[in-house]
Amino acid sequence: MNGRAGRHPQADPVHAGAARADRAGAHTAGADVAGPPAPGIFGSRWSCAPPHARDLGPQAGLPRGFRAAGVACGIKPSGNLDLGVLVCDDDAPASAARFTASGTAAAPVLLCRERCRLDALRAVLANSGCANAATGARGLDDAAKTQGAAALALALDPAEVALASTGAISHHLPVEAMLKGILQACSRLSAHGDESFQRAIQTTDRAEKRANLELTLPSGMVRLSAQCKGAGMISPRFGTMLCFVETDAALRPETAELLLGVCAKRSFERISVDGQLSTNDAAILMCSGASGVAIAPESEDELRFGEALDALLRALAIMMVADGEGARRIARVIVRGGNERNAEAAARAVANSPLVKAALHGGDPNWGRMAQAVGAALPGTAPLALDIAIEGIQVCASGAAVPYEEQGLRQAVAGAEIEIELGLPGEGAETEVYFSDLSHEYVTVNAEYTT
Repeated sequence: MNGRAGRHPQADPVHAGAARADRAGAHTAGADVAGPPAPGIFGSRWSCAPPHARDLGPQAGLPRGFRAAGVACGIKPSGNLDLGVLVCDDDAPASAARFTASGTAAAPVLLCRERCRLDALRAVLANSGCANAATGARGLDDAAKTQGAAALALALDPAEVALASTGAISHHLPVEAMLKGILQACSRLSAHGDESFQRAIQTTDRAEKRANLELTLPSGMVRLSAQCKGAGMISPRFGTMLCFVETDAALRPETAELLLGVCAKRSFERISVDGQLSTNDAAILMCSGASGVAIAPESEDELRFGEALDALLRALAIMMVADGEGARRIARVIVRGGNERNAEAAARAVANSPLVKAALHGGDPNWGRMAQAVGAALPGTAPLALDIAIEGIQVCASGAAVPYEEQGLRQAVAGAEIEIELGLPGEGAETEVYFSDLSHEYVTVNAEYTT
């Protein structure tokens, strides 16, 4: 082995300072330590809570200063919950947001970018069952009507209300039904409304993705919670899926912006279910400050808060991959060597390859499909000196097969989480992508999605 594959990345938790943004491909401390799944949200060997964070479980409720509710207003024919409201009761909260990079962004994304005070959001109106994407001027008008209605019901400025929608593209919002649903949801807001809010934003998700953490910081105790949805159309370049994060810590808007941006790069931008970029992706962080604990820039408080946010979003991202429509296995592909562009291309090629994903689904250690995917992403006239190791078993060195025990490799890929390490010629670059398999159920779900 030439030393490029087979080594775990160095731990590099988020810390104060703008240099964090350059470490998007590094790993959270302890995330590479294998062992039995931890309880709660940190159930993968690739995610772990920092020592100053405690998982409170799903029944803990929202941080101080937040209320939420979810209702059924008739968007989904099933009658399931489909509209949620999340509100921050503080008069001057800080917030930050990330949205899809799609050139066909949905109406709620466009409206948020153009009209919302993204650094001072007070509420979120979210719906499932209709994406309100590719709906033209009517879609924008419908979004504005629902935003105005939520603002009126909550006594807020419309610019303080963010919108998020998920569901089938090209359908129009049932505005009249939603206006009634908004009033109903606003009358049910509570500190323990995160469960119904979570259910209201889900579509093809098989399991909820919700967390409540307690953080011990040098300046005091704070809470950090999140509600997330996503199972298909996952391959982000900026934000991803729908994710709403709340904290009762007091952050400056620029601190919230920095931390959300860095942590999204290290989590949501590192995953793929099907290589498809959604029209509606959104991630929003809201900070009430109700704990009285202020997170000063460049402080130990910021360091520890950033570590916890990083771990939380990473855990949610891995949960999305594991919940990929019909998924039964997930994998992490790590690429080292070459330059940043080549490493990223190689990692994405493997993660998005239907052949690799189908082999993963069947527990088939067909590493030739990985070699093919990398070669297609990095074309050239000379053979590529590629290293490949699967669960620590090297199968390819400098572009050629090496002896390995086949039965041991088959056993290694039979688990629920598979690690793939690729080495490219040269030194310096390093990146990772988490991805799910390609199953019969995925085809069934998406063949029948609108019918």
